[in-house]
Amino acid sequence: MATTIDGLASGLDTTSLINSLMQVEAVPQTQLKAKVSSAQTMITALQGLNTQVAALADLATKAAKPAALDVYSATSSSTGVTVATSAGAAAGQLDLVVGKLAQTQVVVSGPVTVWPDTTLTLTRADGTVTTVTAASTSLDDMVSAVNAAGAGVTATKVAVGADGFRLQFTATGPGAAAGVTISGTPVPMTQTKAAQDAEITLWAGTLAEQKVTSATNTFAGILPGMTLRVSAASADPVSITVGRDDAQISKTASDLVTSLNGILAVIQNRSAVSTTTNSSGVTSTTAGVFSGDSTIRDTKQRLLSAASMPVNGRSPSEYGISITRSGTMEFDAAKFAAALAKDPTTVKAAVTEIATRVAAAATTASDKYDGQLTQKITGEQSTVRNLGDRIADWDRSLATRRATLQSTYTALETQLSALKAQSSWLSAQVAGLPTSSTG
Repeated sequence: MATTIDGLASGLDTTSLINSLMQVEAVPQTQLKAKVSSAQTMITALQGLNTQVAALADLATKAAKPAALDVYSATSSSTGVTVATSAGAAAGQLDLVVGKLAQTQVVVSGPVTVWPDTTLTLTRADGTVTTVTAASTSLDDMVSAVNAAGAGVTATKVAVGADGFRLQFTATGPGAAAGVTISGTPVPMTQTKAAQDAEITLWAGTLAEQKVTSATNTFAGILPGMTLRVSAASADPVSITVGRDDAQISKTASDLVTSLNGILAVIQNRSAVSTTTNSSGVTSTTAGVFSGDSTIRDTKQRLLSAASMPVNGRSPSEYGISITRSGTMEFDAAKFAAALAKDPTTVKAAVTEIATRVAAAATTASDKYDGQLTQKITGEQSTVRNLGDRIADWDRSLATRRATLQSTYTALETQLSALKAQSSWLSAQVAGLPTSSTG
C-alpha cells in the first residue's frame, strides 16, 4: 500500500485529509453497522420473550392434562402417622390403630476372643440355608466370611472390655421375612431385636376389624393414591382424611396468570416510547424495540384472548380470572376459592379449557420449528448475516479507496517536490547569468 508523505511539498496534512474523505466514503457502511446493532438488539429481546412464552406453553400444557386438577391432599390426626398422596388419589376417610412398627432383627453372640470353629450356618425365614466358612477362627475372618456370603445378614465385631468381643449379626432388611436363624456353633446367641412387620388395624373393635402388615413402616394403597408411614404405635384410632386440594388447584390457575402477566409486562416495557432531553435542552424520542411490530402485537392478542374469552358462555371473571383496563390479567384468589367450593366441576373444567387455549396460543408463538417468534428470530438472524456480508464488501471497497487516495496524494507530493526543485534550479540559473554594464 502506498504511503503518504505529509506536507513534503504542499504542506498539507495529507493523512488527516484522507481520513476525512474516508469518513464520508464510509457513511453507507456506518449505516449498515447501525442496522446490525438494531437487529441484534431485536434478536436478543425476541429470544428472551420466546423463552418466557415457551415456559408458559409448557406450564399451560401440564395444567391442561385431563387429571392435572384432580389433586388431593391427606391429613392425619397423629404425628405418628404421616400421609402423602399421588396420582390416582380420591377423597376418603379412614380410622386405624398402629399396633407394631417394623423392626430389623439383631442377634448378639456371647463374649469370645476367637470363634470356636470356622463354620457357621445361616437359615433365612424362607428356608434358604447358607453355610459360612471362614479362613480361620479369628473373629475378623468370621466377620469377613459372613459379610461376603450374601446370606441376608451382616456381622460386626464389638469390643466389650475385659470380656473380649461379641459378634453382632444384623439382618439386611426389616420385617419378619428378613429374619435369619444362626446355628452350627456352641457360642450362645441372644436375639436383642426380633424381625417384625409393621402392623395396623383397620376398623378396630368392630366385626369388620382387619389387620394389615408391611415389612417396612410404609403402607401404600390402603386408600387409592395414598401412602402412609407409621413412626409410633397408637392406643387410640388415628383418623386419616383425603380431600380435594383446593390450594393446589388455585395455585395452578394463579401460576398461569402470573406467567402470562410476566410476558405482557415484557412486551409493554419493550414497546414503550421514551423521551430524553440532553444537556443542551434538545429533546429526543426513542421507540421500544417491539414498538409497532406486528408479530409481537399478534402474539400478545392471541395470549390475552386465550386467557380471557368465555368458557361455555361464561366469562372467566366469574371464577376470579379477569382482564384489566391496562391489558393485563388479574387473579382474585378469594373469588376463585369461593367459586371452586361452590361448583368444583365447572371451575376445574374452565381452568382446563383456559390452560388448553393458552397452551395452543403460546405454542403457536414459540414452537422451536415454526413458531411465529421463532421464525421472526430466524429472519432477523438472516438479516444480520446479509448485512455482515455487505459490511465485509464495504471493508474491501474502502480499503481499495484508501489505497487509491494515498497513492494519488503521494504522487501529488512527489510532483510538487519535483516542480519545486526545478523552480529552484531555474532561479539559480537566472541568478547566475552575467549582467550587462553601460559605460
